Amino acid sequence: MGLQHELGVSPVVANFGDGTLAKVTALGTIGIGWKKNTNIVELIRHALFCKGYWGGDTAVAEFDTVAAASVDKVKENMGLPQDGGVVQAKVLKALMNMDAYITVAGGTDKIRSIQQWLNKKYWMKKTFSIGPTDGIYSRDVQQSLMKAIQLAVGIAEADANGNFGPGTQAGIKAHPVGPGSSGLFVQLFSAACVFNEPVPGYGEPNAATHFTDSWDGDVEGWVRAFQTFSQLPVTGRGDYTTWAQLLVSMGDPDRPVNASDTAYTITPSRGARMYADGYRYVGRYLNEASAGGGSKMLEQGELDNIFKAGLRVFPIFQDNGRSLAEYYWGNGYKHGQFAHDQAVHFGFNRGTVIYFAVDYDATQEDMPKILEYFRGVSSGLASKGKRYIHGVYGSRNVCTQVTKETYAAHSFVSGMSWGFSGNLGFPLPANWSFNQIKEYKVTNGSDTFWLDRDAHRAGSDNGQKDVHRAVSPAADFLANIGQLYNLAKSYGKGDPNRLVTDYYRKERYAGREWKNLIGDVDWEFIAYADSRAVELLSDFTDPFTGQTLGPQHLLATAAGHMLKPPLADKSKANRGDVAGWAGDIMTFYGEWRRDSDSYANGYTYCTERLGKIGVVSSFGFNDLVEDADGFLLAEKMRAGTPITTAMREHYEETGGVTRFKDYVAKRFGTSQATARDAAFYILTSIDDPLINVGRIFLEQQTGGAAMVLSHLLPEDRLRNYCLGFAEALIARAGLEARSQAKLKSNHAKLFADGSP
Repeated sequence: MGLQHELGVSPVVANFGDGTLAKVTALGTIGIGWKKNTNIVELIRHALFCKGYWGGDTAVAEFDTVAAASVDKVKENMGLPQDGGVVQAKVLKALMNMDAYITVAGGTDKIRSIQQWLNKKYWMKKTFSIGPTDGIYSRDVQQSLMKAIQLAVGIAEADANGNFGPGTQAGIKAHPVGPGSSGLFVQLFSAACVFNEPVPGYGEPNAATHFTDSWDGDVEGWVRAFQTFSQLPVTGRGDYTTWAQLLVSMGDPDRPVNASDTAYTITPSRGARMYADGYRYVGRYLNEASAGGGSKMLEQGELDNIFKAGLRVFPIFQDNGRSLAEYYWGNGYKHGQFAHDQAVHFGFNRGTVIYFAVDYDATQEDMPKILEYFRGVSSGLASKGKRYIHGVYGSRNVCTQVTKETYAAHSFVSGMSWGFSGNLGFPLPANWSFNQIKEYKVTNGSDTFWLDRDAHRAGSDNGQKDVHRAVSPAADFLANIGQLYNLAKSYGKGDPNRLVTDYYRKERYAGREWKNLIGDVDWEFIAYADSRAVELLSDFTDPFTGQTLGPQHLLATAAGHMLKPPLADKSKANRGDVAGWAGDIMTFYGEWRRDSDSYANGYTYCTERLGKIGVVSSFGFNDLVEDADGFLLAEKMRAGTPITTAMREHYEETGGVTRFKDYVAKRFGTSQATARDAAFYILTSIDDPLINVGRIFLEQQTGGAAMVLSHLLPEDRLRNYCLGFAEALIARAGLEARSQAKLKSNHAKLFADGSP
């Protein structure tokens, strides 16, 4: 704005636009000895200071050799030729923005070298600006690459605007690259590859590639991995579909896909048409949006139409969701609970992923509020018993950030909104399951309806093939474990017990946080089992309580205790405990703090709400059963018992009858004081930084960011809370013992006459 004032621009604005650029150009060459406007010379010096370079003595009126040397250094970092420190108009524009020209935290020298190459080759072109050379792939860098491609395919310099229009698409189609290719198009293609690395889930040598002007095996290997991850035909070539996928979030919108989503009711006729067109998945809404037209919500009987047509369904929750003001913790909590109730209403099976929508161009500055909303969603679902899992719908950046910070299970990417700032300069999130790439009208006889074409990633969320599924009895679950155990033995590598737990961890308990907590799973075995059509069961009936248990949480808990055995001092806790009871006591603490206005006493909150049947809680009765069973199964497996035997003894013989008594005895020494101290230890004094970070996340997930964290609560109040946990646990074991005694007494009375 100071520069604009000196140039006579009015009104001044905080933007270096074309008008300002033209005025600077009209000044002529600004080089050593230039002093037409001493204020502009001083502004240049201060711009250099702000960039971290020495601008020289501000008392010197003319542009001198000191300032010129710094300008040359900036140009060197930008990738431009050094020319005695001349300040061209575009260079002055670059000095007065917020871009960095050295590698910054999170950047790479490899990306920086491409940024410098783009600047050097194109900075004098009409629509090209000097871009950052900070080593970070961003929206500006993506636009620079796109303009370079447009110039390479013959688009006029004045028309190179960075958009992926028909002319750009036609030009790329005419320039595929592959074995034997060299020159400019290989450089541009390999640059796009580097910007999209690494490929999630793939190790060396496919994780990274390099910038080159000659096609080689390194590029081809990476391309094959990228095509596989992006669900493209694996050609190992830089064909049009691969070019498009590298450059824009929608990729080639007309490529073959087998998934869809729609705001229109699926009638039998529409379902049949969709199946005939190659679709196998459809996303439908759990609720009616609060704004906008149309009937978006599932209708009664519609799911039958979907399943009879041969389609699977994935549920979406969106309540408007088109402005930042709607995203805060309380709204997320309310939406999580409402989505749960709606999913139950429609009969969705336990373990179903619900995609919560961010349906606007959320910027990086919006992320804190977006993340708070999703923490509220997670808490709302947890408060209803953790029956369903949260996923995220939004731009690539939204999906990546929400996954990273709130552990969303899967991402549904709004790829067809390719102009969103959150889609430009960001790669596909590692956990993408659906990518929305094109909306079009389907003509089905006399009927018409709108459909979004979605790519679906094999091995990710497969939606649901039915609803109101009868809960599997324990016999089916045990047979499933037996099948997995036999496959683990035939696999021939690793501990079969651990491999079975690895398979059940794959969807919800194998992410970054679980990998850091107890170790990674064997993805090769998981692929081996998947190829043999093993089913991952979502639930089974506990023979002793009649309650529905979740085998994924159960076996993740077992894996934690198996891989991280309990400490000798039972009043302490470790990472294995966090995989079970300790993780639950953290989320439950957040829930208590959220409800502290009505439950000031933590002891009362625990004794009235922890481990109770029929009470809505993040630490419900089923969680407690799964914690106990997971621990007891791990104890047997560490002693060398096959998981099949351990499961049979627990669920078909007598193990489940005394589960709480055995759990309290083996983990806490049947001591209320030990259980209390272990809880206090994990919430305050543990010296494991990973657990402390995870604890804060879990507490805030259910309690919100503004809550008082456990280690900051007055000690007497926290100990009272921990005593409530211990009391609830001991009471459950005592109730079990009294029930068994009563059962034996009744049995003796019933058969006192000697009857068989």
